Amino acid sequence: MNVAPIVHVVDDDASFRTAIARVLRGSGYQVALYESGNQLLDSPPSAEPGCILLDLQMSGVDGLELQDRLLALGHTLPIVFLTGHGDIPSTVRAIKAGAQDFLSKPIPRTTLLNAVARALARYMEMREQQDRMSAMRSRIAALTPREKEVFVLVVRGKLNKQIAYELGTSERTIKAHRGSIMRKLRVGSLAGAVSIAERLGMLEAANDTPHA
Repeated sequence: MNVAPIVHVVDDDASFRTAIARVLRGSGYQVALYESGNQLLDSPPSAEPGCILLDLQMSGVDGLELQDRLLALGHTLPIVFLTGHGDIPSTVRAIKAGAQDFLSKPIPRTTLLNAVARALARYMEMREQQDRMSAMRSRIAALTPREKEVFVLVVRGKLNKQIAYELGTSERTIKAHRGSIMRKLRVGSLAGAVSIAERLGMLEAANDTPHA
């Protein structure tokens, strides 16, 4: 990363925020501090590389509620919970909702930095996956309406002659469409085309379509 990731620290204990910020900045991270969940919601984090260190128990919006609110808003920065009052039900709920980690205060420096490193690694994995999905959607969008029809039938395992019959055209025309589809999708085999359809959920949609 060329730009240092931003660690968003949400905690109502001013002295704790200051101590955490000192450790994080000393390790090369940018730090944004929030004294409440409401303050973070007033100016939600951007999509820049980063993670959230979130206190479980705060006045106003608590940590679990803030996690739910951020998910509802579509924010996907990994969350590491920090708490001096952890309990098993809260931990289970947080992890099920996608929390990256759950740390108890006081937190040793190494434990904190390791948790942040894991959260940032997860962020990069999610970002790369989103970029791959966006690239595949762009390639599908480049297909003509007829090519999309052919593509759906191809990934369902139809032969060229079956597709030609179903679409009322010639087998030669279908072969031409298939070649164009492969070039636009940048795949060299049927397996590659099927993989794209599967990852974009197009196989399920195709299989749900009533057959004539």
